[in-house]
This record gives sequence, structure tokens and C-alpha cells, in this order.
Amino acid sequence: MVTVALYVRLEAKPGKEAEVESFLNSGLALVEEEPETTAWFAIRMGPSTFGIFDAFPSESGRQAHLNGKVAAALMEKASDLLAESPDIKKVDVLAAKLPG
Repeated sequence: MVTVALYVRLEAKPGKEAEVESFLNSGLALVEEEPETTAWFAIRMGPSTFGIFDAFPSESGRQAHLNGKVAAALMEKASDLLAESPDIKKVDVLAAKLPG
């Protein structure tokens, strides 16, 4: 069961949209190494607006993800790819349906 999550909104710099998309796609391999990241989604909400939604069974899993490789890579590339700092929101999961 998941109890906590992260919602991260990303706004690409003009002309960097394809690079942000590529970066997010490459993040999947890193997240698959995180045992407490139960669900992870990279999403596109508009021409230059992207996001990440991921869910965890506990606060310790969420914190491990925030201290992990994907977060480090995102912060390293943020100034080159993003128009503004990532907007990271810690949220609680009220209900979820996950595969079995």
C-alpha cells in the first residue's frame, strides 16, 4: 500500500522540451533500482509543462527517493533545462489502485 507521494511540476526552457522529455524517459531505469518507489510516472501536461508523480509506502521511502539518483540528476540539470526550479510537493495518498 502507498501512503505518501511526490508531485513535481517542471517547466522546460524554450527549445529544451525534447531534452526534458528525454531526461524524464531516462529516469525510469534509475527509479527501477529504488525498492520503495512503488509507482513512478513521468507526464507531459502541455507543450513545455512536464511532471513527475511517484508514490511510496512510507515517508522513509519518499525520503530515500528525494536523496536518490533521479533527484540528484534533476537538480544537476535543472538550470540548463528548466525555466524555473522544480516545484516539488509532498502529498498524502488517500486511495490507490495498483497492480497486484
